[in-house]
Amino acid sequence: LETDDYLASTTGKHLEPEEREKRLSRMSLLLLDELEADAITVTTPLIFAVLIASLLMFNMGYNISVMNAPEPFVFPGHSTLSWSMAVAAFCVGGPFGATLAGGWADDRGRRGALLLTTWLFIIGGLIQALAPTLTVVIAARAVIGVASGASTVLVPIYLGELAPPNMRGVIGTMTQFACVIGILFADVVGFYLANASRWRYMFLLISIMAMMQLMLTPFLLESPRWLLGRNPNSSKARFIIKKLRGFRYDEEVETEVGHYLGASKRQGADDEGSQGDGKKGSKKNATAEMFADKKVRLLVISTLVLQVANQLSGINAVFFYSGLFFDGVIENPLVGTTLIGAINVVATYVAILLMDRCGRKTLIMWSSAGMFFSCVVIVLSLLGYFSHYTALGAVATYVSFFEIGLGPIPWLIVAEMFDGRYVTAAMSVSCQLNWACNFFVGLLFPMINKSLGPYSFGPFAVVLLLVFIYAWIWLPETQGTTPEELQEQLVKKNAGTTYHNFDIEGMDSSMLPSQDEWAQAMAALERDEGK
Repeated sequence: LETDDYLASTTGKHLEPEEREKRLSRMSLLLLDELEADAITVTTPLIFAVLIASLLMFNMGYNISVMNAPEPFVFPGHSTLSWSMAVAAFCVGGPFGATLAGGWADDRGRRGALLLTTWLFIIGGLIQALAPTLTVVIAARAVIGVASGASTVLVPIYLGELAPPNMRGVIGTMTQFACVIGILFADVVGFYLANASRWRYMFLLISIMAMMQLMLTPFLLESPRWLLGRNPNSSKARFIIKKLRGFRYDEEVETEVGHYLGASKRQGADDEGSQGDGKKGSKKNATAEMFADKKVRLLVISTLVLQVANQLSGINAVFFYSGLFFDGVIENPLVGTTLIGAINVVATYVAILLMDRCGRKTLIMWSSAGMFFSCVVIVLSLLGYFSHYTALGAVATYVSFFEIGLGPIPWLIVAEMFDGRYVTAAMSVSCQLNWACNFFVGLLFPMINKSLGPYSFGPFAVVLLLVFIYAWIWLPETQGTTPEELQEQLVKKNAGTTYHNFDIEGMDSSMLPSQDEWAQAMAALERDEGK
């Protein structure tokens, strides 16, 4: 049409009807082609890869709740402390798995690391199912904890590297969704297997589920980002990208490869710059560099705060000891536990719908505020101001608010805050901190519950209030940004302040103040304060 108008304005003639029709037809085909390419985002290979990887988080969720229902039947006569150790041993192995997982992922590839973790679940489940004493159960729980800790590092990284940009939030939330379905599955299975004769089968299911995952590994694709990082000319990476994205043309594949390689080149340039800043011959590891890098300091602090909040909000006190909590509140504690597990799954599905529609910061604030008020209602209900059913409803609300914010976002946000240079280190440190907090909650909550009674959720309420304040004031919004853009925004935000007549953002790099000028400015400030 533009060609026709141009011809008419310059020559006074229009295109011939046949030529005009031919051009319109060609334009329509190109437009349909483009729309079809945009529509092919969710492909069958992508779905299979996401589901198979998520089975690790499903198994982890199952192990979070599997010790709840059979507690009276597993080696009867055990003490509260010994059972607490069996529960908390899961969290002892977690940090080790989180520490090792980064090396596995870099050396063996994402797929190889996932398979190694699957074997750990198989071994740990068999040991736990065949355990002759509670001590052996404790050891098996530690092995399963290693597998679970590795899963919390590997699965988010793997899914983040496979996910198309417009589905990053949804696919990232699959880690939490699979985990809560695993928790619910353990609760439901408990109705049939949590008794004196069948409790070992509950533990055997850990190995059975991992073996099923091994059978599906032919559909588990390697991360193309990892392959291209090792070999930019990798034909295997290009083949996988074509399958994952549903591309039909080599030009589309090469465009996607260019995005991967461009990010790797920026990362390599950053690495060379960081090495050039230090003394000659010195080379810090990624974790030390991350903590020393002022550009990402707020991001590191925010990540750690959210990981602490994820556990010290008290959510696993509910999942580890819901039977203990509901004892005396309702007739059958397992019914209450299963009901909370079902609400947990529904709330996580709602979180998937909200994740790419609302900002991460907004969801964290709603989550912490909702959980805080739920804790207040729980305490008041246990004190007798409200009925026991109100307490049950408050626990359901508490779990629901957790799943829309503090549940999935601390894991999802790591990949959004950090580029390839720091993402593995950030995820590893985050997981170690998360597991450490998880361990203390699992070990100490029975004692807290015994000491504080109806006020046992009070400490969690204090943590949630502090998280809300932090999110309101300091937490940066990560939705819709790349790690590089987020870091640039923070630098500009911090540089927008003028110090001693120096506008840092507006200054040319050659006009930066010298060390002597800074010293003079500080001396002047001290004189002013002394007057």
